[in-house]
Amino acid sequence: MSEAGTAYTLPELPGPVAEPPNPDGSATGYRARHTLRLRVELARQLRRRRTQLTLGFLALLPFLLLLAFELGSDERNRRSGGLVDLATASGTNFVSFALFASANFLLVVVVALFFGDTVASEASWSSLKYLLAVPVPRHRLLRQKAVVSGLLSLLGLVLLPLVALGVGVAWYGLGELVTPAGEAMSLGAGVGRLALAVGYLALHLTWVAGLALLLSVSTDAPLGAVGGAVLASILSQILDSITALGDLRQYLPTHYTLAWADLLTTDVDWGDMTRGVFSALAYAAVFGLLAFRRFATKDITS
Repeated sequence: MSEAGTAYTLPELPGPVAEPPNPDGSATGYRARHTLRLRVELARQLRRRRTQLTLGFLALLPFLLLLAFELGSDERNRRSGGLVDLATASGTNFVSFALFASANFLLVVVVALFFGDTVASEASWSSLKYLLAVPVPRHRLLRQKAVVSGLLSLLGLVLLPLVALGVGVAWYGLGELVTPAGEAMSLGAGVGRLALAVGYLALHLTWVAGLALLLSVSTDAPLGAVGGAVLASILSQILDSITALGDLRQYLPTHYTLAWADLLTTDVDWGDMTRGVFSALAYAAVFGLLAFRRFATKDITS
């Protein structure tokens, strides 16, 4: 056959080789651990007006307490009485009163707000479904939000006594920490005991965090989640005041709320604080597991 009748075909050029998908079927390059990073979620929550107002009020509270004392009795530097009577004895005593005044309600509201609002608000804004469509795995989304809520709650718990210490020292001086028993501790020892008190409150309030998180994944109403956790705390305190319940009160989550007051003695009794920490962590573990289980099966498309 002549060259004119010969058919020539062009060789096929090699095309791009498609990379195989991940073993779990996700797109190439997708990494679950790269979604919803902590610093991104933390910065997002810090920009919210809710967070700014909450932290701002905690910083303002010591000034309100100072104003209340200044407008009230002129009696100063008392060396005996309860935490209220000793509040103006020194800067450290002012901190102990601030913790005493806020432990039963205000700090409960703060923790419930940060944990109860975190998922429920996303659901109410209809943004939760888009977060999961990124896709952010459900367990990671709830874990990241819980960690950020914990950091914000801890920030609030530390902010209040720090501001109170600054205000108290500026107004009442660097005196000793006078205990309700009339004993006195040095400034360093007093600050150390108050730091332990803050640590105890942070552990004790984990039960509120767990319950608020459970309610947050169970409803689309942030106010319902926050209010439910606060209402549970109030109900527990009411039941704890009924002495007819006897030893059953020890199983209430709020029974050991003020156990940190044992730190304001020279000879510390760690019994109630140990039981308080164990009780709070047990409640928090149960509520937390239920929250993750509920969120894993929750219908977020409707």
